[in-house]
Amino acid sequence: MEYVYAAMLLHRAGKPIDEENLTRVLKAAGINADPVRVKALVAAIAEVDIEEAIKSAPTFMPAPAAAAPAPAEEKPAEEEKKEEEKKEEEEMEEALEGLGALFG
Repeated sequence: MEYVYAAMLLHRAGKPIDEENLTRVLKAAGINADPVRVKALVAAIAEVDIEEAIKSAPTFMPAPAAAAPAPAEEKPAEEEKKEEEKKEEEEMEEALEGLGALFG
C-alpha cells in the first residue's frame, strides 16, 4: 500500500510518477523499495487518469457510532439498521477492491 501512497503523493505534488521518483519517495519514508514492485506499479498506472479516478471514486464516510440498545418493540428498525450497515460495508469493500485494481 505504501507504493500506492507514494504514487499518490507524487501525483499530488505534480511530479512524474516514474521508477526513479517513486523509489526516492519510498526511500525518504524509510522503505526499502522493491524494484520489481516499483516497475509493476509504474506500468499499471501509466495509462490511468488519476485525477479522473479520484473524482469517480465513491466517497468514504466513517461508520456511525454504535447506539445504545433499542427497546424490544423497535426490533424491525434495529434489523433494518443492521442490514443497512452490512450493505454499506459491502459497498466499501467493493470500492476498495476497485481502487486496488487501479494500482495493481
